[in-house]
Amino acid sequence: HPVSGHFKGEHRPWHGHCSSSGPGQSFDGVFVAINIDSYLGVHAAALKLREQRTELLARNLANADTPGYKAQDLDFRAALAAATEPAQPGTLKATQPGHIGVGADVALNAGGTEAFLKYRTPLAPSLDGNTVDAQLEQAAFADNAVRYQATLNFLSSKFRSLMTAITGQ
Repeated sequence: HPVSGHFKGEHRPWHGHCSSSGPGQSFDGVFVAINIDSYLGVHAAALKLREQRTELLARNLANADTPGYKAQDLDFRAALAAATEPAQPGTLKATQPGHIGVGADVALNAGGTEAFLKYRTPLAPSLDGNTVDAQLEQAAFADNAVRYQATLNFLSSKFRSLMTAITGQ
């Protein structure tokens, strides 16, 4: 049975064929884009990488007094570039953690960033072999937290815009 439109003063019946449009098809004469990845751009991947970097920096801070601990950081730009670069035509890409692949492609698709981990070079090496500089780690952690929040705010506004477009409010 038809349902009325939700616009004031408007009475348009909705038909079954209107809601059965497939991906990339038109709805009521308007093209519907459904690719959420292209709508969010690099920001979804950036948020995930910022989260992983936060964990890594927190691990460094937690091990500031552990003898022999080697501080690591994430090469964020390289990891983001690898996570967002389109596949070249004819290249195989690992889409599941069990797939055989090469280097960074496998690490990113498996949810890891191992290919982009870098050991920090200490400014003043300690006698016990620990390379954590607490001030440097705290500054990097604070910077990453601000960037994480900015990315989260941006994504939140994108979703609010999408909900406004869907609900019309």
